Amino acid sequence: QVQLVESGGGLGQPGGSLRLSCAASGFTFSHYAMRWYRQAPGKERELVAHITSTGGSTNYADSVKGRFTISRDNAKNTVYLQMNSLEPEDTAVYYCYALSDFSLKDDYWGQGTQVTVSS
Repeated sequence: QVQLVESGGGLGQPGGSLRLSCAASGFTFSHYAMRWYRQAPGKERELVAHITSTGGSTNYADSVKGRFTISRDNAKNTVYLQMNSLEPEDTAVYYCYALSDFSLKDDYWGQGTQVTVSS
């Protein structure tokens, strides 16, 4: 059974930091690129960060570049999103997403974790 379980969300202060984790199971994690998406109320879901299956390459949305860092530990089947210099505009539900290196039709979503940035 495939599972992507996000954790680490919650309330963050403007200028503060949060670290999200996504634990994967039920598939060969090291064969999947991983992404973090987010969706704010009333807005479309947007891609925040991407990391290749080996961890050798990353990409970020312009809105988070220089503030967020995506990383992964293939030994632990986990992907992380370190979020620094938080802004109220970062408030959203954050989703973990896995995409197979071998098929664009082979993908999985997590259930999401709420991040709220407020003083």
